[in-house]
Amino acid sequence: MNILVTGCKGQLGTELQKIAISDTLHHWYFTDVDTLDICNKDAVEECFTHNQIDVCINCAAYTAVDKAEDEPELAMLVNAFAPKVLADACFKHQALLIHISTDYVFGGDANEPYKTDDTINPQSVYGSTKAEGERLIRESGCNYMIVRTAWLYSSVGKNFVKTMLMLGDTKDEINVVADQRGCPTWAHDLAVALVALLNKNGKNEVHETFHFTNEGQITWHDFATAIMEIGGKTCKVNPITTDQYPTKAKRPAFSVLDLNKIKEYAGIEIPDWRESLVKCIEELNSRLLRSSQ
Repeated sequence: MNILVTGCKGQLGTELQKIAISDTLHHWYFTDVDTLDICNKDAVEECFTHNQIDVCINCAAYTAVDKAEDEPELAMLVNAFAPKVLADACFKHQALLIHISTDYVFGGDANEPYKTDDTINPQSVYGSTKAEGERLIRESGCNYMIVRTAWLYSSVGKNFVKTMLMLGDTKDEINVVADQRGCPTWAHDLAVALVALLNKNGKNEVHETFHFTNEGQITWHDFATAIMEIGGKTCKVNPITTDQYPTKAKRPAFSVLDLNKIKEYAGIEIPDWRESLVKCIEELNSRLLRSSQ
């Protein structure tokens, strides 16, 4: 199959590029905003036609959660209008759209993991725009797999893991919220799961929503503590409440996602969050070592 990846320079897109290097089954086309404006219908149409796209994996998104409160129009453009452009192209070309969404579409007031068909109730501009993107995709008539994820991190780009490691080198102690519960996602594991999904489905008709994170559930304080421990940092992590760390956008207090559907559909085993965190930090350390030589 011919696979188009948008937002290829981000965390997930970078991991998909690594997979593509050794993939002999498919032809991959990687684009980012500098090579394909996914808000431009004509540009998207030309890309689909010229490359005979069978699958589009949309990794592009406006993810600045707090900034989105001040830039709702831009967030809506990238998180809702652009996915509709891709969905319409997929419908026209009978292609599959795999779209990445977020735990922020939920209200955060649950006490057990959210299932894919649970009622959404976004509490922020970011969450609302991602929810709108989901709606427009479903209404487009295209074949789609919407994959909601959470707390994404990797060895590239800006993310919580890299920030904590940096703080661990410069601070004696930090404060991290301990009353928001969810689960981290290593971008590598998500990329592997997406490829498993598209290989499982092939060119069959599909209209499904999935959840993917690593296994387990923790707080941000738990996550930060583990990062310091695994990274060999002596920085102390103090637990605080959300009220003690106010942000412009409201975060879900509970956003653990139920993973059973994707495990059954794709036939995959999902690594525990700590196991994947260890691998990511090892990768980061190896990169630092190579750059210093």
